[in-house]
Amino acid sequence: MKRLTIFQALLASPAIQDPPPPPPDGHLQAWIQVLCMHLVFFNSWGVSNSFGVFQQFYSEALPQSPSNISWIGGVQISLLFFVGVLAGRATDAGYFRPVFALGVLLQIIGVFMTSLCTTYWQIFLAQAVCMGLGNGCTFCSGMAVMSSYFIRKRAFAVGLASSGAAVGGLVYPAVLNSLLYKEAIGYAWTVRVMGFIMLITQTPGMLLFRPRLPARTTGPIVDWSAFKEWPFVFFTMSMFLNFWGLYFAFFYMGTFARDRIGISNTFTFIMVLNGVGIPGRIMPGLIGDRATGMLNMIVPLSVTASLLVYCWAAVTTEAGLYAFTIIYGLVAAALQSLFPATATTMSPSLQKTGTRFGMIMSIVGIACLTGPSIQGSLIQMDQGDYLYAQVFSATAIFVGALAAVAARIAKTGFVLWAKA
Repeated sequence: MKRLTIFQALLASPAIQDPPPPPPDGHLQAWIQVLCMHLVFFNSWGVSNSFGVFQQFYSEALPQSPSNISWIGGVQISLLFFVGVLAGRATDAGYFRPVFALGVLLQIIGVFMTSLCTTYWQIFLAQAVCMGLGNGCTFCSGMAVMSSYFIRKRAFAVGLASSGAAVGGLVYPAVLNSLLYKEAIGYAWTVRVMGFIMLITQTPGMLLFRPRLPARTTGPIVDWSAFKEWPFVFFTMSMFLNFWGLYFAFFYMGTFARDRIGISNTFTFIMVLNGVGIPGRIMPGLIGDRATGMLNMIVPLSVTASLLVYCWAAVTTEAGLYAFTIIYGLVAAALQSLFPATATTMSPSLQKTGTRFGMIMSIVGIACLTGPSIQGSLIQMDQGDYLYAQVFSATAIFVGALAAVAARIAKTGFVLWAKA
């Protein structure tokens, strides 16, 4: 049979295909996919979670407001999500390898071009747009492939993979802080070192990722039937609201410590915030798989994250900020891990996983695009105080928790206990 082009595959009408074999839920090949996805998280979310270091450096080096600078990180994260609707569908259509290779290429080009930039808009195009598109291509396609290997152990597998974001959130800020401030080799070569690390660690994924499912060469880019399913709708709303407020601490922790607490070296806080994410990403997935279900984990974690951000407004000492950073880092990491694991279950068919996962990612991307900028504007409106931004973020996360409750009820009905 003649192979369809990628555009024909994306636009063709649905057709009935034989169901794929059940996922192995383990074995060597499946865990190799987890390792590859761990490295994808390392180079996508790990870089995004490190933006606090860039936020602080750019606020000192560029004549721009914190709100304008936050657009760089916000657009980078949002494009990671926005690309999902196309990358996910193309992966389902059998084009994983070109999509993943394009993503790695854009990431590498974006990093090395960032090292040459001297103005705000140059940095925006290279670091926000180019790297953001690359992150989206690698993350969405890789997640669709990896999740197809698991059902019962999916949350645990995603937790192991997503711990790469915490590892990247330790390695990249350490490289930036050491080379920028201690070794003082300059901004350009510091960013180039990041690029070489990214090139080396993305190579295993290029070689070892193995799509398991047959290509679904027919079907729309957007599965509109998903919006008739209330669990899908409420879950997407929940994640939109959660991510609207969740990244506030990751972006502004360094500037808060410097401007409100008076701490000159804020690097440690960013390291702690990312470092505690390693157990925070693994343990909730293990509990969700074996006992509670993933949706049941998201609800209390969202409520806890909301309360913590409200409490952040009362932090005035270095010790208090460390306590907040440790607890919030654990909770936020758990939510970040459970989001993709749960999103991949919002599909009646394994062969539509990439499409529906990409749809959710694209919608949540709007929250990641607007959230940091809104928070930066609220800080300016509050004359440099963080209270307005803290209240906005905490409230958004709390309403997201209510939407997660609605998703759980829509999925299981009004029952006190059900694994979901």
